[in-house]
Amino acid sequence: MAAQALIPEDELCCSVCFDIFKEPVVLKCSHSFCRVCLQQYWEEKSSRECPICRRKASMEPPLNLALRSIVESYLKQKTDRETAHKSEARCCLHGEKLLLFCKHDKETLCVVCHTSKKHTNHPVCPVEEAVLDLKEELKPALNLIKEKLKMFTKNEQECKKTSEHIRSQTQHTERQIKADFEKLHQFLREEEEARLAALKEEGEVKSRVMEEKLADITRHISTLTDKITATEKAMDTEDTSFLKVGASPACRYRAQCTLQDPELLSGALIDVAKHLGNLKFRVWEKMLGMVQYTPVMLDPNTAHHKLSLSDDLTTVRLTDTAQNCPDNPERFKLYVLMLGSEGFTSGKHSWEVKVGSKTAWDVGVVKESIIRKESITLSTENGFWVFFLRNGDQYQAGGTTLTLKRKPQSIRVQLDYDRGEVSFFDSSDMAHIHTFKDTFTERLFPYFSPCEKDGGRNDAPLQICPANLSVMVT
Repeated sequence: MAAQALIPEDELCCSVCFDIFKEPVVLKCSHSFCRVCLQQYWEEKSSRECPICRRKASMEPPLNLALRSIVESYLKQKTDRETAHKSEARCCLHGEKLLLFCKHDKETLCVVCHTSKKHTNHPVCPVEEAVLDLKEELKPALNLIKEKLKMFTKNEQECKKTSEHIRSQTQHTERQIKADFEKLHQFLREEEEARLAALKEEGEVKSRVMEEKLADITRHISTLTDKITATEKAMDTEDTSFLKVGASPACRYRAQCTLQDPELLSGALIDVAKHLGNLKFRVWEKMLGMVQYTPVMLDPNTAHHKLSLSDDLTTVRLTDTAQNCPDNPERFKLYVLMLGSEGFTSGKHSWEVKVGSKTAWDVGVVKESIIRKESITLSTENGFWVFFLRNGDQYQAGGTTLTLKRKPQSIRVQLDYDRGEVSFFDSSDMAHIHTFKDTFTERLFPYFSPCEKDGGRNDAPLQICPANLSVMVT
């Protein structure tokens, strides 16, 4: 440090590169230079001499340790001074440290600014105190931002989960569509083969009959030809001979023909109308035997994560393991509930639900805006027009306990939107169970719940029954 203080700052640079020494070396003449700069200088001059006094120098000048120490110390102090200067904010007008904060003008002050007319009678506090106050003010806003960040982070995870679920749904639905169409294709292929086989069989039978007919006609033609030839031969003989031969019974017999006139067979042609007439309609009519129509389909996007649906979306059951599905807005979160896929705003609609021997279940209709993520009560005030069973023998509808003569195996739900009625029947004999009467103002959806398991019981699913199909031509 003492050595550095004796050297002026402008002498701390190399006389060749005119910059702070990088790797100082000293020559025999006691002059010091940067090693790299000195080598470049010697290469340009093609001689090894001191750039200042021109004295010859050695091949490898030694390192100037003292000078290197002074340069390093100087650079460190210079860096520290620059850092300290940057960290200490100073007043642009007076050069003093900014130690105060004017609460009125919301700006930092030095002691000189504080005494100026501009800030007379303004509330002033130390910068440290103003910083603490400002931090306290910002904490609530910062906490809100942090909470917002948590929400967005959670939403991001849900979006990723939803995106993955969409891919899974797409693949599963594609496989199901292909499987269903393959069944239709197989049916059509078999129907095509059967109809082509029937056509081929009819063609072979009628061709065989026609071949037999042709063979019979050919025999008759041969017989008639022989008769004509023999008769003409007899007629070509001399008169006396012809009279003798022609008058014989044999000749007269040959000249007679007892064959009936040939006729074309009736019904010999292919019954084209039978094979082609209303072909598409007949195939479609027959197809009704292998397809079924369900008036209501279940919506998997509304199902609680412990509910499992059949591939055809007509059966739902409670499982022990949760399904990997996103918590989308339509899905029920607390209770094992789900809705139908189609809502109604007018008209009459009905469907049957097979409940079997289950000890607990819910069926009915609900309005679209019901609560899906929080606790709910099955009441008409909350938008539930539901008939349900608890504990194997306790039937209720809208808070009313019902007594049934027998335990129904299947429930028919009937909605008349325009008249404001939701009715329930025992499907076995259509015995009326209960009817809600209300005024509907929004879309209504079919509602289902297989309910929780009851001590190992109530494992059976709920199943929407297919409707009877018939074809009527008018």
